[in-house]
Amino acid sequence: MAASTEVTDALTRVIKGLPGGGEKRVGQLEMATSISDSFKNRKNFAVQAGTGTGKSLAYLIPAILSNQRVIIATATKALQDQLANKDLPLLAQYLDEPVVYTVIKGRNNYLCKQRLAEMETTGSQLELEDSAQVGRLGQQVAEIISWSKETVSGDRSELAFEPDSRVWSSVSVTSDECPGATKCPSGPFCFAESARAAAEASTIVVVNTHLYAIDLISGAEILPEHDFVVIDEAHQLEEIISSVAGIDLAPGRFGNIARNARKILATDVESTAVADVGNKIAVALEPLRGQRLLKIDGELGSALALARTRVETLSSALRKKNSEGQDGQESLRVLGAAGNLLNDIDLVSAQLSTHVTWVEGNDRALVLRTAPIDVGQFLEETLWSKRTAVLTSATLPPDLPERLGLSADSYSYTDVGSPFNFADQALLYCALHMPDPRSDTYREAVVEELAQLITAAEGRTLCLFTSWKALNETATLLADRINFPLLSQKDLPKPKLIEQFTSEPETVLLATLGFWQGIDIPGDTLSLVTIDRIPFPRPDDPLLQARRDLAGPAAFRQVDLPRAATLLAQGTGRLIRTIHDRGVVAVLDPRLGKANYRWYLVQNLPPMARTKDREEATDFLRSISRAR
Repeated sequence: MAASTEVTDALTRVIKGLPGGGEKRVGQLEMATSISDSFKNRKNFAVQAGTGTGKSLAYLIPAILSNQRVIIATATKALQDQLANKDLPLLAQYLDEPVVYTVIKGRNNYLCKQRLAEMETTGSQLELEDSAQVGRLGQQVAEIISWSKETVSGDRSELAFEPDSRVWSSVSVTSDECPGATKCPSGPFCFAESARAAAEASTIVVVNTHLYAIDLISGAEILPEHDFVVIDEAHQLEEIISSVAGIDLAPGRFGNIARNARKILATDVESTAVADVGNKIAVALEPLRGQRLLKIDGELGSALALARTRVETLSSALRKKNSEGQDGQESLRVLGAAGNLLNDIDLVSAQLSTHVTWVEGNDRALVLRTAPIDVGQFLEETLWSKRTAVLTSATLPPDLPERLGLSADSYSYTDVGSPFNFADQALLYCALHMPDPRSDTYREAVVEELAQLITAAEGRTLCLFTSWKALNETATLLADRINFPLLSQKDLPKPKLIEQFTSEPETVLLATLGFWQGIDIPGDTLSLVTIDRIPFPRPDDPLLQARRDLAGPAAFRQVDLPRAATLLAQGTGRLIRTIHDRGVVAVLDPRLGKANYRWYLVQNLPPMARTKDREEATDFLRSISRAR
């Protein structure tokens, strides 16, 4: 196990090897040595590392020097790619110790050689209602077949184009469908299994946090044995565990199974019956949309009971067909999906007291969903008591470990701060004069405030909104009030939006919750971040409603306020990304300066200078413009 001095020496060596000699960061060193001690003492550790700390190197170096297998779980694909393509190769170059690492993804991210072989043998084509799409999608299939002869990993991300979801689903399998390597003729050549084998031979394994959650929940040993795990962007762990541990029972699942079974069975009787019951469930869900279900009965209860019977009948027919030795792989895949569907029907129908059940979605995609209310006990049983975990994020609320089931004596917590001088680099402006966000005059006041601020910033603004409705209304009104190009989140895919926003500095970008975290826009492109409202969670969110019920009178403090504080800090964190960045964060919700909970929110933000005077904010923005 690495000693702290070894970590210090290694970090120093790596920093010296960086372009320009790198930069020594006190917080990074403190974080790295603390993680090393955590591994050595086998005690869980939570660390908040502000923007600019360099937390990736701070946890990778002690992980490598531990001489143990360490799983690195990240919440975003961008960070996963950064670790695999930038940080780990850098460490392999400058560390004396061997750096053996691999990236492993969910099974449906890999090309399935068996499905491809069946497609090439039988000439199977995509089932498309619109014949005009056959040529375009058929061309995608042909390109994937050509790529399959060259690729080593079979990883979808290597494709030179983004395949249509129907195309990719025809050449890949989900974990529900896969019969397993030992039952598949292509098992010895399986890309997903090759990735698992590479992980078994690696000391550093980079995964998505969703996949790590699946491994914990399923107990299927998707990931290799390990005693240590680092969970980056850990502020998202609670919701990821709830999502993965939950069940999504969508009517479309019945249609998919029926469609695939129809290719195998001699008659359409069983397949048609399953497709029909999926339609019955869709009809039963419609009047319940948006509701939390305390009891499943009536039309929905009857439809679920009928669904179980019909899916079981279909499974029996498939098993019989499979025993005759015909269509073995296809029937095994459909049997696997049907078996998982039966399990999900049973779990939803059981209405466990530990779970909350609700209906969500739109006319085209209603879904019956159930999820655990509290993930703490589950994590204690599957993670905290079995492995040493490091939780880290730029915004890691001190109360998060308790929400995740960590007892006070089972972990240590520290905040290593940030190397940025926020007091000089950034100004937090709270518009106290604004009307209450719930008032009829609020939207027009927001537009007036934005026009003044954006003009002072000469564009270069990221406007963050808590809803699409607010974004759209503001975009319409703001277009006539400013002389700078406006981009909306709906205009382009996210990477293209960021690329255009970065290359055209005078642009104003309006975005919703998907841009509050996980984007990095350093430099002169961004001088102003505006936030229309404190991002409190929806009051009608069924899962949070259930958590509020458990918390009782303390619900606001325990459920709503911590989540709002974390997201507000994430949104604020978009502004200062380097030691050279300067700018203003403008919160247009007067509750940040008036409500009795205001200091809880402010204390979770970077230590910026603060003002309630708009003129002071616009003067600061103009001074930035003059200094360019």
